[in-house]
Parts: sequence; C-alpha cells; structure tokens
Amino acid sequence: MIFMSENQKILEALLFASGEATPVSVLSMAIGVSVHETRTLLEEMESTYEDEQRGFTLIRLNDAYQLSTNPIYYEYIHRLVQTSKRKLLTQTLMETLSIVAYKQPITKAQIEELRGVNADHAVNKLMEYNLITEKGRMDAPGKPILFGTSDDFLRHFGIESLDELPKGTVLEE
Repeated sequence: MIFMSENQKILEALLFASGEATPVSVLSMAIGVSVHETRTLLEEMESTYEDEQRGFTLIRLNDAYQLSTNPIYYEYIHRLVQTSKRKLLTQTLMETLSIVAYKQPITKAQIEELRGVNADHAVNKLMEYNLITEKGRMDAPGKPILFGTSDDFLRHFGIESLDELPKGTVLEE
C-alpha cells in the first residue's frame, strides 16, 4: 500500500466533494501549490489507484481531473443502481409532499382541499417511494387514513428532523 501525502489527501477530498471534472488550475489554487506540482501529485494518485485497483479511479479530461468509479466494478455498481434508483419528484409530488410535511397528520381529502385537485396518484406515488406513510386513522366518519412523512423523507432531503423544515411558509398559517 502506498501512502498518500497530505496534499494528495486534500486533492482526493476536493475531487470527491466536487463530483465533476475540476481543472488542475482550480485544484492548484485550492491547495496552494503550483500547477506543475498539483499535476504531479494527481499523476501519482492516478498511478496509485490503478496499481491498487481501488473502487474508484482518477480520470483526466483535458486539463481537469475527476474521481470516478473503477470500471472493473461496473457489474456491482449496475446492480446497486438498478435496485436503488433515486426517485424523481415531479412538481405535483413535491407540492403534495410539502403539504404532508407541514400539515401532518393529514388525510387525502384535506390534501385535495388544499391543492384543489385529486390527490390519489400523488399520495400513491409518495407511498410507493416510501416518502410518506400511514400514521393512523382519523376519528371521524369513514375513519380516513392519516398520512405523515417517513424516515426515508428525512434521508431523501438530508435532514435529521421535521424541525429543520423552513419556517414561515404559506402552509404553516
């Protein structure tokens, strides 16, 4: 195992955080060394990753670098991506999810009243995506289902609790 210098560790962190091809000049400025030295550090990293067959590799795109998954592990990556595709949330789903997040527990009829349209499809999709869940039943005629957000909702939006939702929205009035 080859040990990386502090500047190489910083470059690795910068490239990971960037998620896209970053010009050598930008990386050089970020770590405070010359473009030539930065390029040398990156070339050493590229060689190390290749020699060790790590899960990621460093790719060169013109005069920029990017961390990328190692193509030798494509089969495994493909399996993961096929089973855990991040769900695309349309405007309708986002509106419905916002209502549930701020008004929970809430019934589908209450959602429809606020949105002014049928909410069957949106509620079903959000349930399918596990972003909302049944929280019980309302003590009213017909015992309608009460909906609220799930733990997956928090994970999806990168928040720890509903207290982190923005305050002062129209829905909170």
